[in-house]
Amino acid sequence: MSRKQQLLKRHRRNKRLGLLVALVLLIVVGVLVAWWLPLVLAVVAWVAHEAWFADHLFYSPNDDYQYSFPPYTAQPKVRLDGDRLLLDDGVMLADDTTLILALRVKSTWLGRFIDPLVTLIGGDHPDRQTFERGVNGLRYLNLSGQAPVLSQGQLRVRGRFCRVLGEPVLWSFEQPDYRQQRVMVIAPHADDAELAAFGLYSQAADTWIVTLTAGEIEAGHYQQMGLNAVEASRLKGRLRAWDSIAVPRWAGVPEAQCVQLGYFCLQLPAMQAAPHQPVGSREADLVDVRPFRQLNAFALPADLDGQPTWNNLLADLRALLLKARPEVIVLPHTSLDPHPDHICAQQAVLEALNGLEWQPAAVLGYANHLHDNDRWPMGDSGAGIALPPVFDPAQVLHPYCLSLSIEQQRDKAMALGMMHDLQPPAPFKRRLRRGLQRVLAGRSGSPYGENEFFRKAVRRHELFWRL
Repeated sequence: MSRKQQLLKRHRRNKRLGLLVALVLLIVVGVLVAWWLPLVLAVVAWVAHEAWFADHLFYSPNDDYQYSFPPYTAQPKVRLDGDRLLLDDGVMLADDTTLILALRVKSTWLGRFIDPLVTLIGGDHPDRQTFERGVNGLRYLNLSGQAPVLSQGQLRVRGRFCRVLGEPVLWSFEQPDYRQQRVMVIAPHADDAELAAFGLYSQAADTWIVTLTAGEIEAGHYQQMGLNAVEASRLKGRLRAWDSIAVPRWAGVPEAQCVQLGYFCLQLPAMQAAPHQPVGSREADLVDVRPFRQLNAFALPADLDGQPTWNNLLADLRALLLKARPEVIVLPHTSLDPHPDHICAQQAVLEALNGLEWQPAAVLGYANHLHDNDRWPMGDSGAGIALPPVFDPAQVLHPYCLSLSIEQQRDKAMALGMMHDLQPPAPFKRRLRRGLQRVLAGRSGSPYGENEFFRKAVRRHELFWRL
């Protein structure tokens, strides 16, 4: 069982226990006070739960994030003068530097009900970065894109529904401009490349998009059209295979450099466990990957027999790596992103690279999901991305941040809007919850679309980690 599954299991167990205790208390109130009072209290409690306690947050907001960065990372001296963040005299920061600022954030009493955020004011690119309700601990702001304002002594750091405390500590990460290199993005599913790296791959000198699975499962939306489960799954797989080839064209990626491997969703772990054994689709009644890779511009090793095996996946990846010869590979970061297909995607690429005659100059990791906080990145579309929760100081992480203009953010939103998996409407309960959160918790949706990924992914930053 993965850590994510363990956390969810514990969360659900605690929730059931809490509901049982609440039920007993309501019965007691009904007997001792009035029969109708438990009904009113139950409605009030449910509304409060949906507005303020429905987030999957598997740690205390009082916990300190615990980051370790590479040794010898530059640490320019900074101080807070009121709300102004000042560098030592004479220090100038390069515009494209990734800047991370550690400070303590403590919510006000209102910050327990409305998301607390820190605003970065000064210059032409104000930003705000949001944290957990009730936050009271060490957090890491992302100041990437603020280097000119900070160098000029004009950057102001202010809390809304929270206060910033303690001595700030700044890290400065200088790195190559990966946009000038040949980039290959590994996407476990159609839309992973766009969620994590549309800004990077749309600006790269040369880009390849490699999607590992057809993403054919959970096709209930298509069953509403009168299809049975198998037909719906196959239609969804065909649509997402099309998306993986067609949508990158919006960013100028040549069609011949968009590749769909057609393996089956959530079956990569089973394939890895038995490398020679074919593992068919859970829902599409298929044990052949070729129906979902018909749009590829060239043949791959697994086209010979179509078998969904780990060995075939490795052979496909080796052929692609030798053909594309990427200088930068972008793939999931397994210690941050717990999705089983994402973990296997990274492991497959690293295994394929082992002993291969071509090796990339850099490997960047991304996280489209988290173990500890399902809402991260917190805050609104267009805002910056603060660093995610990390509680293992033994893990050394090296962030790389790319800033996106508002025009680039809009293009990214349109690319996500073309993805069929992000188009179906949300279930009624989720829409009701979001309505309550807008009214009671001050949250707002994304102007680009209803799906939660429009809020999470369309930001002024794309955040990666050098592996």
